[in-house]
Amino acid sequence: MRYPALLLLSGVMLFAADKKILLIAGAPSHGPGHHEHHAGVRLLEKCLAGTAGLKTEVFNNVWPTESALASATAIVIYSDGGAKHPALQEDRLAQLDRVLARGTGLGLLHYATEPTLEKGQKEFLRWVGAAFEIHWSVNPHWDANFNTLPAHPITRGVKPFTLRDEWYFHLRFPEARRGLTPILSAVPDASTMSRPDGHHSGNPAARAAVARGEPQTVAWAYERAGGGRGFGTTGGHYHSNWAQEDFRRLVLNALLWIAKLEVPASGFHSTVTPADLAANLDPKPLPKAKSADVKKK
Repeated sequence: MRYPALLLLSGVMLFAADKKILLIAGAPSHGPGHHEHHAGVRLLEKCLAGTAGLKTEVFNNVWPTESALASATAIVIYSDGGAKHPALQEDRLAQLDRVLARGTGLGLLHYATEPTLEKGQKEFLRWVGAAFEIHWSVNPHWDANFNTLPAHPITRGVKPFTLRDEWYFHLRFPEARRGLTPILSAVPDASTMSRPDGHHSGNPAARAAVARGEPQTVAWAYERAGGGRGFGTTGGHYHSNWAQEDFRRLVLNALLWIAKLEVPASGFHSTVTPADLAANLDPKPLPKAKSADVKKK
């Protein structure tokens, strides 16, 4: 049995207060097996269950109350981004700003790394140290080869791996990059620039970076000046990728890290079964089959 961390004060043994991670799932999006926000956060919740000193709470397509936000040690958002980003609605940026100013951690998964230029970008750069920016960043599907990993609590127990995902890259970072640690970086191949220029598909600056063979950061850790921590990864498009042990371990390590819990020396161990992956999927219609050509009589 696992027990919460203990404090010894004046010879009296006391249980330390649990830390809490809020897992916020955005609305259903894309087709079956893609952007499975609710199933994804439920899977992370299941993996973290029983961790000493930690509680989790899931909010599925609903925003937490201010009191719930205030109770959190870390907040994780897995959702669509852009104008539909749940954090950009109403006065939620101001709510988050108040909470994060106290040192609360923030994690953003996949599309949730994209605010808008008009709303959220300056906050995301300040809170997590990076953001997807339209007409600058790109969102191709490609096989990223992570053959080297930095020494960081988030990479404990994670082995080099290759994984196909919609890895957004050529992100926008603060100019100084102070407090930022790239966690996953890979060199995109030429196929990532096969689409014409567009707000997500390509632009001259991204094309030039790929032509130069520049490694692109697709997961990162950030230590804010005020003491809070941030984490982002642009992976997470395919629900099946949660079965990849190294990717899953890296994200779970990151959730512990932003909550200021000790990451085990060998990383956070978890097991995911096919039944786990099939649980909590959003009811999404299957893509319409293309009608066959009908021969003229």
